[in-house]
Amino acid sequence: MNKIAGERVCLAEKLRLIERYWDPKIVGELNGQFIKLAKFKGEFVWHRHDNEDEFFLVIKGELKIKLENSELVLREGDFTIIARSIQHLPFAEEEVHVLLFEPKSTVNTGEVMNELTVDCEWL
Repeated sequence: MNKIAGERVCLAEKLRLIERYWDPKIVGELNGQFIKLAKFKGEFVWHRHDNEDEFFLVIKGELKIKLENSELVLREGDFTIIARSIQHLPFAEEEVHVLLFEPKSTVNTGEVMNELTVDCEWL
């Protein structure tokens, strides 16, 4: 287990190590939550998390999150929390860098299992 307690973490350095879109990497752990970094580009998949809320913070770029009846646009420095059971579809026209806080049990594609479903690894 790698909690990073008491260590310096440089987000820019960690992001340089991420090679694939939609493949979040764990960079810390806090009170049962994983802190993850990811690069997004293109469209993800409509999904929901029945038991977990998700926190998205845009570090670089612009992230759109489609909801059933609306769309959020997050720019650098913006964040949102997608409440459990809310259908959503992340989308990025250009590469975007995102910091996520999620319970350890969170599967990136929620209830949908497909080629985008990944087991998050420590970076």
